[in-house]
Amino acid sequence: MEKLKIGIIGTGGICNNKHLPSLEKVADKAEVVALCDIEEEKALATAERHNLKDVKIYTDYNELLKDPSIDIIHVCTPNVSHCEITVAAFAADKHVLCEKPMAATTEDARKMMEAWKKSDKKFTVGYQNRFRHDVQVLKKACQAGDLGDIYYGEANAIRRKAVPTWGVFPDKSKQGGGPLIDIGTHALDITLWCMDNYEVDSVSGQVFYKLGNLPSAAEGNTYGAWDTETFEVEDSAMGFIKFKNGALINLRASWALNYMDAREAATTLCGTLEGAEIKYGGSYENAELWFNHTRHGKMSEETLSGEALVDYFEGVNEPAGVAEAKQWIDAILTDGEPCVKPSEAFKVTQILDAIYQASDGNQTIKLAME
Repeated sequence: MEKLKIGIIGTGGICNNKHLPSLEKVADKAEVVALCDIEEEKALATAERHNLKDVKIYTDYNELLKDPSIDIIHVCTPNVSHCEITVAAFAADKHVLCEKPMAATTEDARKMMEAWKKSDKKFTVGYQNRFRHDVQVLKKACQAGDLGDIYYGEANAIRRKAVPTWGVFPDKSKQGGGPLIDIGTHALDITLWCMDNYEVDSVSGQVFYKLGNLPSAAEGNTYGAWDTETFEVEDSAMGFIKFKNGALINLRASWALNYMDAREAATTLCGTLEGAEIKYGGSYENAELWFNHTRHGKMSEETLSGEALVDYFEGVNEPAGVAEAKQWIDAILTDGEPCVKPSEAFKVTQILDAIYQASDGNQTIKLAME
C-alpha cells in the first residue's frame, strides 16, 4: 500500500507537540513530506527536531499546495488564517484536517464549509479531546440513554492563572479572541457531542477584559508574567446556550480567573435519570469521570477504575492526539467518516462567535439553522 502524503502548514507548538508525534504512530499508512511556515527557520528546526530528513520546506503555502503528490493538508496556523488556507487546500484537491477552532468567525467557517462541499475530499477539525478515554466512556453512556433526557450542561475551561505567553495567543488580529476561542472551544465541543444536541435557539454571554492589562494580575502566572501592554484579547468569557428543546449549556472559559476549581476540556451533564461530570486539567492531575444517581433510595456516586498496564506496552489509554490521527487516516483510506464532522465543528464556531457578538451588543443572539 502506498502511503498517504501529508503537508503541514504552520510549524508552531501544536504541530510539534501534537501532530508530528501523533503521525509517527501511523507511519505505516501516512508520512509527512512537506512543512510550511512563514518563518523558514521554524520549519527547518521542526524538520530537524522530528528527524524529517527528506521533507520539503516552504514559506508560501500556495507553493506547497501545487504539489500533486500531497494528499492531505494539516492546517496548524493562527485562527484567522484557517479559512483562506483550508479553502485553497480544497481547491487544490486535498483532504484537510484544520486545527481547532474551525475559524475565527461564522462567515469564515461558512466559506470553509462551502469549499468542502464542492470538493470530494474529507474534512475534519482538531478536537482531539473527543478521543480521551473518559470522554469516550461518557459519550457511550449518553448514547445508551443512561443519563435519560440531558437538559443542562456545563462546558468548563477555567484556568486559575495560566495565560499562554508564547506564540500569538494575546493578538486579537491573528487569533480572533482569547480563552473563549482557544480553550472554551474544546469544552463546548465535548459537551455538545455528548449531549448530541446541535439545534441551538439562542446565545447570550459576557466577555471580560479585567486582568489582561493589569500588571499585578500577571504576577504568579504559570508560564511567567505576560506582557500587559500587548494583551488585546479577553481574559475570561461566560456564555449561555439555549436549545430549541429547552436544554441549556453554561460555558465558562478563562486563562486567568480568581477561581479555585480550575479545569479545562471538562463537562458536567444533568439528565432525568442521572448526572455525569468530567474533571480534567487544572486542579486535577488525572482525568476523573463521575456518575451520580440514586441507588436503593440513596444518593450515590461512582467512578471508573483505571486500567492495569504492562510496562513498555501501550494500553487502551493512548494519547488523544494519536487516536485522532489513527481515526483520521483510516477515514480517508476506507472512505469513512471522521469522528469530528464539519457540521459539528461549524456549530461550535457559530456559538463562540455569537457569544462575542452578544457581549459586544449586550443582547441575545438568535442562531439560524445552517
